[in-house]
Amino acid sequence: MDFLLHPWPWYVAGPLIAFVLFLMFYFGKNFGVSTTLETFCTLSGANKLSDYFKIDLKKEKWRLFFAAGILLGGIIAANFLTPNQAVDLNAETVQEMANLGFADGGKTFLPKEIFSIDALLSFKGFLILIGSGFLIGFGSRYAGGCTSGHSITGLSSLQMPSLIATVGFFIGGLIMTWFLIPLIF
Repeated sequence: MDFLLHPWPWYVAGPLIAFVLFLMFYFGKNFGVSTTLETFCTLSGANKLSDYFKIDLKKEKWRLFFAAGILLGGIIAANFLTPNQAVDLNAETVQEMANLGFADGGKTFLPKEIFSIDALLSFKGFLILIGSGFLIGFGSRYAGGCTSGHSITGLSSLQMPSLIATVGFFIGGLIMTWFLIPLIF
């Protein structure tokens, strides 16, 4: 059980991801979370408003199990597999996080300044949630997929648009880390 409580090394996690991708390619499926959102939108009746959401739910029902697995896996990992586990960060990063107002200096996986009910119910937290949700939704739709779809499936099948999107994701992450987070916090 101890091996579950620590991050897996790349030489274990990487081949497991490759194996899952191989299985998905073999069965004619594409890996990506944003496409699963389209399935949920169809279930909620969006297909009555837009032809874009008219999909065959019988062929796409596997995505619902995929999304349930992500949710269940996250709950299990957060509650049972990372008990009070501190993040191993560089001392300068910890100090910079503390300077930005993160009380624990970024030493936990889910800082309470972002991931708590109090943060969510504050005006600033609500604006961050709405703004980031809009940007993620718009960005994944505009890019034709999300980070997991492009960076895992698209790159492994050597698609140039996925390479361009992945480079854009990294540039956006750097801009967020170095410029926007210091402005927000």
